[in-house]
Amino acid sequence: MTVANMPDRTLAAAGLVLVYAMVIGFTDNYVQVIAADAGLWQFHATRSVMAWAILLALMLPFGLRLRPRNGRAVVARSAIHGTAMLIYFGALAFLPVALVAAGLFTAPIFVLLISRFAYGHPIGPVRILAVAIGFVGVLLVLGPEAMGGASLAALLPVLAGALYALGNIATREWCAGESAETLLGGFFLALGLLGAIGMAVLSLWPLEAAPGPEGFVLRGPVWPTGSFLFWTFVQAAGSLLGVGMMIKAYQLADASRVSVIEYIILPASAFWSWLLWGQTLGPVAILGMVLIAAAGMMIALRARGSGQG
Repeated sequence: MTVANMPDRTLAAAGLVLVYAMVIGFTDNYVQVIAADAGLWQFHATRSVMAWAILLALMLPFGLRLRPRNGRAVVARSAIHGTAMLIYFGALAFLPVALVAAGLFTAPIFVLLISRFAYGHPIGPVRILAVAIGFVGVLLVLGPEAMGGASLAALLPVLAGALYALGNIATREWCAGESAETLLGGFFLALGLLGAIGMAVLSLWPLEAAPGPEGFVLRGPVWPTGSFLFWTFVQAAGSLLGVGMMIKAYQLADASRVSVIEYIILPASAFWSWLLWGQTLGPVAILGMVLIAAAGMMIALRARGSGQG
């Protein structure tokens, strides 16, 4: 079945994205705990090993298919998504978190552009308006930092957003015949290889890293603590479930719809931050959450009809 003939199950995809957002929002709140003990690259490498161990353990009992049907497409998609995450986390070393996050959340804009001009998909005014409303909501949640500090270096997170968008489009356009677990395995393999390369580079040319979470990106390999191993395993298991749901969502519905619904990750993360750490948001950020929810609702409600909005 070609992509053009595949049914677009946007409401089912929205449900999967909600599961993804709630799971990833929870696990990502513990990255600060992981960052206190080890570095980003060791985290990626260790998490990928754990994720693959879980996949292999589940392969026979659940009949998982990990072998790709189109190896070139899966490798390309995995490399694109892995590079996007590498640029994203690398930019955290020298740019404000809010600016980096805002750059990554330009992805729905790039999804619209790539879908329309590279693949000729019709994009109606509802989706365009939803992207705009959702992105304004993201900027309000992230605060003034997201609009400040514009520079050439600040284009790196935008590049990450563009690559993330291309990877999400590739999920349906290039890898329509692949199982979600195959794409999940490829994603973690790419991140694991990048993590191993980062560990090797920092072992050969170590950099001075600040103690605690502030040195997360620049820290080389260290002896893992029990806390690091436990929370990295939680991250691996949670990411398998959450990212698996996200991949399946992009297989079920057009990327330009799913990418807007994916904005819900910010309110989900804020909910867990409040529940776990007691962190609260100001009225402007709450308004941003409302706009994000409104953007997702516009896409979901539009999916009830047969239009191409």
